[in-house]
Amino acid sequence: MNGARGEAAVILGGARRRACLTLGALAEIETGLGVDGMAAVAERMKTLSARDLMIVLAAVLRGGGEVEPAVAAVDPREAAVAVAQAFAAAAR
Repeated sequence: MNGARGEAAVILGGARRRACLTLGALAEIETGLGVDGMAAVAERMKTLSARDLMIVLAAVLRGGGEVEPAVAAVDPREAAVAVAQAFAAAAR
């Protein structure tokens, strides 16, 4: 994992995966959630639906290098932790 790049090692379904909140991931999140700007993303993150969580998780996994991340079978708690870790790593 490259901490300087803001990558986070996350565990999903017992497998270690890389998540990263890149500019592309942010754009994908904005589009997927139907919001504009970081303030709107931050506000929306407070009340994510399961569908929203899948959108955000897939975006940060793509930011970490996965081409087609499988997220539908991921435990919701693991997904929430992984997303939180990706955002925290980006803030360091």
